Amino acid sequence: MPGRNDNGPEKYFGDREGTEKANYHIVPDDGDWSLKREGEDEPVMSGGDKQKLVDEGKKRAGEHGAMVIVHDDDGKIEEQIEC
Repeated sequence: MPGRNDNGPEKYFGDREGTEKANYHIVPDDGDWSLKREGEDEPVMSGGDKQKLVDEGKKRAGEHGAMVIVHDDDGKIEEQIEC
């Protein structure tokens, strides 16, 4: 399939994790939402207001030309925002 990334998550995330280019993900977290940076276990911030986390993710990602990747309640990618 064209455009498909078959390198696995280690290769996909490994190029950016821990760098300024790391993307930010909004992910479900036990009934709330968390803003996480690729390659980090601990969330940057958490809470019930998903839009607030999206806005914070845009601000942080925009400082480094990264993306915000928003997931739905099931953890599937809902939206990718170029910053």
